[in-house]
Amino acid sequence: MSEPAAATTPRYLKTPDAAVHLGLSARTLEKHRCYGTGPVFRKLGGRIVYAIEDLDAWAALGTRRSTSDPGNGVVHPAKRLPTDCVRR
Repeated sequence: MSEPAAATTPRYLKTPDAAVHLGLSARTLEKHRCYGTGPVFRKLGGRIVYAIEDLDAWAALGTRRSTSDPGNGVVHPAKRLPTDCVRR
């Protein structure tokens, strides 16, 4: 007898699922990818996928305790930035 397949949590999410995970629209996440302001992604063949850890790390950059808290990082809006602001 074969054992039932164990339910596993996916390690990588496609753009629509990654957007849901972050509470963004898929289009916003696509814009972040184009402008270089979003989370790290992987291109596997012709598909774009995001590691859940990378999504959470990117979202953590926006963590603040109050409106006056400068925080440890910046989550830029999904728009073109001056070249000195883009993460490399």
